[in-house]
Amino acid sequence: MNLNRTILLVFFLMFAVFTGKSQKTSSPDLEQIFGKTGEVYFRFSIFDRSEIQFLTRIISIDNVKGNDVFAYANKKQFSEFLEKNYKYTILPHPGTLLDEKELNMGGVNNGKQPNTIWNFYPTYPQYVDLMNGFATAHPDICKLDTFGVTQNGRLLLVLKISDSVNTSNPEPQFLYTSTIHGDETTGYVLMLHLIDSLLSGYNVNPRITNLINNTEIFINPLANPDGTYHGGNSSVSGAIRENANYVDLNRNFADPKVGPHPDGNTWQPETKAFMALDSAHDFVMSMNFHGGSEVFNYPWDTWFKHHADDAWFQFIGHEWADTVKHYGPAGYFTDVTSNGISNGYAWYEVNGGRQDYTTYFHFGREVTLEISEIKTVAASQLLNYWKYNRNAFLNYMEEVSYGINGKVTDSVTGLPLDAKIMISGHDIDNSQVYSTLPTGWYYRPIIAGTYTLVFSRTGYITKTITGVSSVNHAVTRLNVKLVPTNIGVTEDIVMDKLTIYPNPSAGKINVLLPDNTGCELLISVSNVLGNLVFTKNIAAGNKDGKIALNLEGLQKGIYIIRVEGGKVLKEQKLVIH
Repeated sequence: MNLNRTILLVFFLMFAVFTGKSQKTSSPDLEQIFGKTGEVYFRFSIFDRSEIQFLTRIISIDNVKGNDVFAYANKKQFSEFLEKNYKYTILPHPGTLLDEKELNMGGVNNGKQPNTIWNFYPTYPQYVDLMNGFATAHPDICKLDTFGVTQNGRLLLVLKISDSVNTSNPEPQFLYTSTIHGDETTGYVLMLHLIDSLLSGYNVNPRITNLINNTEIFINPLANPDGTYHGGNSSVSGAIRENANYVDLNRNFADPKVGPHPDGNTWQPETKAFMALDSAHDFVMSMNFHGGSEVFNYPWDTWFKHHADDAWFQFIGHEWADTVKHYGPAGYFTDVTSNGISNGYAWYEVNGGRQDYTTYFHFGREVTLEISEIKTVAASQLLNYWKYNRNAFLNYMEEVSYGINGKVTDSVTGLPLDAKIMISGHDIDNSQVYSTLPTGWYYRPIIAGTYTLVFSRTGYITKTITGVSSVNHAVTRLNVKLVPTNIGVTEDIVMDKLTIYPNPSAGKINVLLPDNTGCELLISVSNVLGNLVFTKNIAAGNKDGKIALNLEGLQKGIYIIRVEGGKVLKEQKLVIH
């Protein structure tokens, strides 16, 4: 009898610690809850959806089903959560649920290069070898770039696939990136499979050949290698959501509503690397892959209001969902909503996500794709998920070429221009796009309709074109020539590219100036709201060609730096961290 009472008492105390309300007078033992890791996965219930608005600033919410919330937290976050006195249940960590046999780490390779059946999870060294192998085997259409290094020294890799890998042609740039949450690994292997399929299909499959000939495709299969290989380089077993510093990278970006550091953390090495990648390219469309649900999630995550192109996002979202439902089993892609798509905020609020950062600060169109309800699916199921999603991968990439696009040039010289393209009565919240140098091309994905486009650039007469029609799954080509305001001036100075380094920066930067401008230059810096925060005049005939600027007095965030003088004009994004 006494033994039974003792067992019951021990069980009650354990239950109180792990599922009872937190009491300030008897806090749970965090060391016992967290064990050897710095991250915990748990579930709790809310009474009203409005609670999400403050909870999302405390913990990393993973899913919301009715009033049930699933979340992750590091020790600091969980301590703050405990103060709110929610009843919670600690759950098994998703990164520990499969054994090595189910993961099939490394595949069957007999000590040689891994097979490419893609029914296995690669070790970290195999991943690096595979990415290098793709570029080595297909140097004419594939180029590997290391665009960053993680906290633990692992590489952030992206492949460019194009018929012009070493130049920038007048083609839209597109990005797929996966596994920013390290324990959500289905997209990781599927992106390797997609790379292999594109490279092997070039000049064999007409659809793939057309994509590669007309699009600059960038694919980053693994955005958080420290999280995925938290348990060691030889296995994804033990993968965690966060990075090596136990920071959720998909809450670590600058946020259009909350500001530069919505999670209260400094920008992580991975975050800085992705900010620099976005700054170095002009991604018209992008998608980041997650797991734990099955839904096409579109902007905004941080705001209740809708994006200007909400109708277009819904159109391409339904296209994705309908495609994967056709090729997938009954019930696939109905986890969050029966139609397979959801506005981000309508599902649950997220601040500091990559989707909103890219869409707002880089004028792109990024969505979040939750590809599998199970975060790390068994290796034996990877080929099934490929079958469900293969056609959707291609459909979505093809969308980048549709809509309204064309080239903006100087009416006098014929040289390409970087101009702002607004749709009158439509564009809000940085939904405008820009033509970019050196090509002068712009790309504006948009739902079918008739629009008024406004083309503007400092030093040129603004041009408004009405009655521009767009058709879904089709191209409306609209080339525009802008007339200089000083039409009588024959001397023309054009700066093809403004080089700023380092970028991102703590505030001290170097700006390379154009050669032989022959006129005074003005360097100005504005915040994303358009407010001028810094100016500096540069005398005519500057011989150094480089100007050092100290912007350490500026708050951390995103800025636009501009150099102008005579007909020299260039704007570039600058990140201060």
